[in-house]
Amino acid sequence: MDRSATFMDALTEALGDKGVLRRSADMEAYLVEERGLYRGAAALVARPSSTEEVAAVVGLCNDHDIPVVPQGGNTGLCGGGVPDGGVVLSLGRMNAIRAIDPLNQTMTVDAGCILKNLRESADDAGFLFPLSLGAEGACQIGGNLATNAGGTAVLRYGNARDLVLGLEVVTADGRIWNGLKGLRKDNTGYCLKHLFMGAEGTLGVITGAVLKLFPRPKTRLTCMAAASGVGNVLALFGKARESFGDALTGFELLSGFGLGLVDKHIAGIRDPFRDRHPVYALIELTSPRVDEGMKNALEDFLGAAFEAETVLDAVIASSESQREELWAIRESIPEAQKHEGGSIKHDVSVPISRVADFIEKASQAVTAEMEGLRICVFGHIGDGNIHFNLTQPEGRDKRTFLDHWPRFNRIVHDIAVEMDGSFSAEHGVGRLKTGEMDRYKSSVELELMRSVKTALDPKNLMNPGKVLG
Repeated sequence: MDRSATFMDALTEALGDKGVLRRSADMEAYLVEERGLYRGAAALVARPSSTEEVAAVVGLCNDHDIPVVPQGGNTGLCGGGVPDGGVVLSLGRMNAIRAIDPLNQTMTVDAGCILKNLRESADDAGFLFPLSLGAEGACQIGGNLATNAGGTAVLRYGNARDLVLGLEVVTADGRIWNGLKGLRKDNTGYCLKHLFMGAEGTLGVITGAVLKLFPRPKTRLTCMAAASGVGNVLALFGKARESFGDALTGFELLSGFGLGLVDKHIAGIRDPFRDRHPVYALIELTSPRVDEGMKNALEDFLGAAFEAETVLDAVIASSESQREELWAIRESIPEAQKHEGGSIKHDVSVPISRVADFIEKASQAVTAEMEGLRICVFGHIGDGNIHFNLTQPEGRDKRTFLDHWPRFNRIVHDIAVEMDGSFSAEHGVGRLKTGEMDRYKSSVELELMRSVKTALDPKNLMNPGKVLG
């Protein structure tokens, strides 16, 4: 019997028939990425239902020198989950909440749990799990951790890695590391969990996690303020942070162009203002207490900002449905962009104090390169993460426009890095940005990263071609 037949027999024995997909139609959804930039190929899709089954798959692949591409909800934007041969390892069947510890304020979960389901389960238990992003109805927590996802609550609660106390990981040779400890202090050598978060499956497979929970807000206020420029929005952010401290849990930026796209293309969402303004800030305040005075404080804050001409207009949501409508504007921008043709996307970060400088300089640079280019800027201004997206000129061919992606990457990323920023803030590196790693990372950084990769995955079978190329 040849090696491939031996591998298939062992894999089917480990997972059962429903744990292995081989028909093209069944595999299709696992081979393409969300934006359609990449299409991959794989021998099969393995769908384990337990950590032990993950270990069996990875161990077999290691024994037979077969690449493994771990995949969560396949909602990534950089091609990190798209296979180039080998086996796709889908964690979707591993979707159990293993335990909730109310006193320790932790939740222990399988890696395949849908983020939205985790947030709802935490809420049902009287807590908040704060990681929130546009794809939360489809993305899985293992993928969120593997890419160190950001989202809308980083300002108050940090990135995905900041929400984790312990991990369970299957190593590249098929062993299980059980680091599922709900400890806030454990000073015993290297912190291994941080190696796997943000590594995009290139060092091992995250199969479980102990997540931090927080008190569920009893007061939540959301408002949108219009301003004449990004500098004014930054000034508003500084005042909001000074006035509200940790109660300030969200502070998002969106341009008038972006709001206009949503108003134009997304059914059921309308512009809350009578007039269109250059930029807007979406602000959220929360408190674990019933805070009767918070609304008055917010009204006073906005009134002072209006008097100082920092803001031009503002609306405060008076109900949960109105609050959801304001957030829907922000979250619908990526979908609305699709209706305007090609979009060259940049996920960058700079120090908060440089956000206005970056947007101004980058806008001037890209519009000088292409007449009619339309800039769609939005993002998490409270942590310096800006989505600087370039919408094709009206009437231009989409494919021809997208061919300019490397050219605009160079312009935008050079400016971000010159300002002590990053070319990838929350979307990761995947396949899309491996060339940027070589361009912007120092030789020392790259050597250290490759040393870690070689030590943990000596055969280069874990998601090869991603992150380090």
